[in-house]
Amino acid sequence: MIKIFNWVTKDTTINFMGARKLTYILSLIAIVISMVSIATRGFNYGIDFSGGILIEIRSEDKIDLDALRSKLSDIDLQDITLQSIGHEGTEVMIRAQALGMDEAEQKVAVEQIKDQLGSNIEYRRIESVGPQVGDELKMDGVIASIIAVLAISLYIWVRFEWQFALGAMIGLVHDILIVVGLISIFDIDFNLTTVAAVLTLAGYSVNDTVVTYDRIRENLRKFKKMPQIDLLNKSVNDIFSRTILTGLTTVLASGSLYLFGGDALRSFAFPLVWGILVGTYSSIYTSTAFLNLFDLRKTASEESVNPFGNV
Repeated sequence: MIKIFNWVTKDTTINFMGARKLTYILSLIAIVISMVSIATRGFNYGIDFSGGILIEIRSEDKIDLDALRSKLSDIDLQDITLQSIGHEGTEVMIRAQALGMDEAEQKVAVEQIKDQLGSNIEYRRIESVGPQVGDELKMDGVIASIIAVLAISLYIWVRFEWQFALGAMIGLVHDILIVVGLISIFDIDFNLTTVAAVLTLAGYSVNDTVVTYDRIRENLRKFKKMPQIDLLNKSVNDIFSRTILTGLTTVLASGSLYLFGGDALRSFAFPLVWGILVGTYSSIYTSTAFLNLFDLRKTASEESVNPFGNV
């Protein structure tokens, strides 16, 4: 472990850009798989978006799902599903669609469920959302994500130049599509907590990209005769130890939330864990590699013309 730590913290000379053509193909495959999964499988929408009732219960004894399903069969609710939580079988999540029900009717349904379950049950979580509210929240989540990507790209353009902004936008879309695709593939609950995780991921990813871009611009001024592809490699290597150590500590924290935070935090931690890995990859092989399509030295020489350059 100490040897790995020493290797990460020392100066590296890895030829990152040498693998850029292969990573273009890998990224394209990952995006296609994600889009296919989203189009065919869709998402496992949580109560926030689909509308309905969610109740998480706990009992001192192991819960018999068949007996519980039989108890709830008399209640006028559509698509009641039961999901055991944990390994002991003492916790169960009850989900039910509440199509056409207003808030008052949903409260009545919740009370009916409580009556059927009895008094020896601990209710750890109760949520109810109408279908109209769910659709509105779904649209608000999409709009929030689009605004975040555009606002971040605008900041990069103001902070650097339009080529950098375009690279950052492509990296952000790349990260969001792949992570959202993984949520679809692994059938993770997609709710407001997931949207918050995706927006957090966008901020984390762009922070990594900005640090890399800042080093690229600094090296453009210091090494005026260095070939551009070598300069990009040097810039990534210069901050590689920072990237790995920051990503590793964040993954450890997010991974702990996923493993020990319970079902309520899982839909937040899962996108973060994968998003950090994908975001670290894309800051090198998407956002940075994309810049090699342009003549950055020409861009740097025209900085004085750009009213937003060198902010």
